[in-house]
Amino acid sequence: MFLVVGLGNPGSGYAANRHNIGFMAADELVRRYSFGPWRKKFQGQVSEGELNGQKVLVLKPETFMNLSGQSVGEVLRFYKIPVENVIVLHDELDLPPGKLRVKRGGGHGGHNGLKSIDAHCGKEYRRIRLGIGHPGDKSRVHGHVLGDFSKAEQDGWLMTLLDAVAAEFGRLTKGDDGGFMSKVSAIVSPPKPKAPKKDKPAADNTKGAKGASGAKGDKNSEAANQPQAGEGIDDISGAAKVRLERADTPVSNAASAMAEALAKAFGKKK
Repeated sequence: MFLVVGLGNPGSGYAANRHNIGFMAADELVRRYSFGPWRKKFQGQVSEGELNGQKVLVLKPETFMNLSGQSVGEVLRFYKIPVENVIVLHDELDLPPGKLRVKRGGGHGGHNGLKSIDAHCGKEYRRIRLGIGHPGDKSRVHGHVLGDFSKAEQDGWLMTLLDAVAAEFGRLTKGDDGGFMSKVSAIVSPPKPKAPKKDKPAADNTKGAKGASGAKGDKNSEAANQPQAGEGIDDISGAAKVRLERADTPVSNAASAMAEALAKAFGKKK
């Protein structure tokens, strides 16, 4: 049997306080899994149900926060529940709004509800730390935790967080604390979609003289470098200009030189 404790203060005046996020999480858990109606018992309100084949008792102490351990202690003694099977839902100043961590044992961090449970039950229970953020100055902490969540918070991250905690709570009864944290985090802060990959620029198929066309170069590329009609020598550049300049000189081309050599070899006149 598991005991799930939501921490908060009783009464309508505290219902929307940041300090009461534990009560809110307990209410959502009971609602989602259609647990039994809330009953006044053990100095608090109790609801019973079943999750993953395990009996689960949900408690909201009504002793006010700093005496929460009295109510929790009564339940543990009556049902003989080991403290290792206790899961406490509470607000956490040192986590940003919407963030969550699971912790077993350790100190109370100044939280009066945890301090009281430690005193009455021991420390080896699991704490579900629900981030509400820090106001930035120690003098403002009291007003912050006892202040209401804003409408934007209630309709935004708070609703999403409470829904995710309830949806994935079954993992905690199986001992899968890491999986619970990962799943809740993914729901509350889903990963940003990856930007689409940019198409690579088309490859330039025009090669130089020693490119893909071989050592002799590409005839089409060579033709493109020839001067066009109407172009003067000053209008062209590079290899085409050199060839044009050579063509204007009196030096015989290769074909003429070969014809002369053959004529001499066979004693013929050209």
